[in-house]
Amino acid sequence: MRPTAKFSISFGLVTIPVAAYNATDTSASVSFVRIHTADGGRVRNQPVCSLEDVEILPDEIGRGYKPGDGDTVVPLSDEDLDALPLPTAKTLTILAFVAGGDIDPLQMGKGYYLGIDSPAAAKPYVLLREAMERHQRVGLGKIALHGRETLAMIRPMEDALVMQVLLWPHQIRSMDGVLPERQAEVARNEVSAAEALMDSFGELSEDDLHDHYREALEEIVAAKLAHREPEFPAGEEQPAGQVMDLMAALQDSVRAAKRSRGEDEEAEPSSGRTAKKTTARKSTAKKATATKATATPSAAKKTAAQKAATKKPAAAKKTAGRGGRRAG
Repeated sequence: MRPTAKFSISFGLVTIPVAAYNATDTSASVSFVRIHTADGGRVRNQPVCSLEDVEILPDEIGRGYKPGDGDTVVPLSDEDLDALPLPTAKTLTILAFVAGGDIDPLQMGKGYYLGIDSPAAAKPYVLLREAMERHQRVGLGKIALHGRETLAMIRPMEDALVMQVLLWPHQIRSMDGVLPERQAEVARNEVSAAEALMDSFGELSEDDLHDHYREALEEIVAAKLAHREPEFPAGEEQPAGQVMDLMAALQDSVRAAKRSRGEDEEAEPSSGRTAKKTTARKSTAKKATATKATATPSAAKKTAAQKAATKKPAAAKKTAGRGGRRAG
């Protein structure tokens, strides 16, 4: 890889000469060219001078700055830009060390690998990397890249340092008009069901990190060149339309996620309520049986007592009769 820029990292009184390498490859992404739909010819962007209406060669193209809203453009040469009194033109000065979670992801821009630019930079390079890793902090600073000054974050990644270009705070738009006018309210059981769905997702697989869109597009192109119909593997049809029952959708999603991994569905949230009801019914039945069993001896005793009470007067009369005879 060729470095896209060279500068120094200023860490207090320690200077670390580094070279920046592009960490991402946008050429691997899907891209299209513009064509003339009538004949398929390419539509190109021709650099044309607005004053002479002629095409300009690349070595005749320079830089200019447009101040204000007028039509005036001030030409700027490379010497003018090199003369800018900015320490960030050749040095990234670390201004603070903060927790990585304090950086708004919306500010994240292009990433660069930072490598040492001289043998003497090896030791301070490793020192800065290990200090940030042990301290769990990232460095924030400013650097001028490609003709403009920008915020930058330096962080350790494996055995290297990585620089992430950050947008300025004023470049982040406000959320006015984005949020709904009326805040929706969700129930606690709906949040619990959503958490259960999150837990059921599992880890990413290699297939998840594969660019299927690019493969499908290449199949369409190959089919057109071969004058045949494109062949695609059969896949699951994605649900369409608006889901009205949020809880049912969450529970069905948990079931689908568990089925895809071949897991048992008995412990899922939707069947959890059924299991609870079944358990409650069994418990109620047991209590009813226990109550019946407990009540039966009492009833038997009561019946026996009633019978005994009924027999006692007869027995008393008999005894009294016998006594009367004796008395006579």
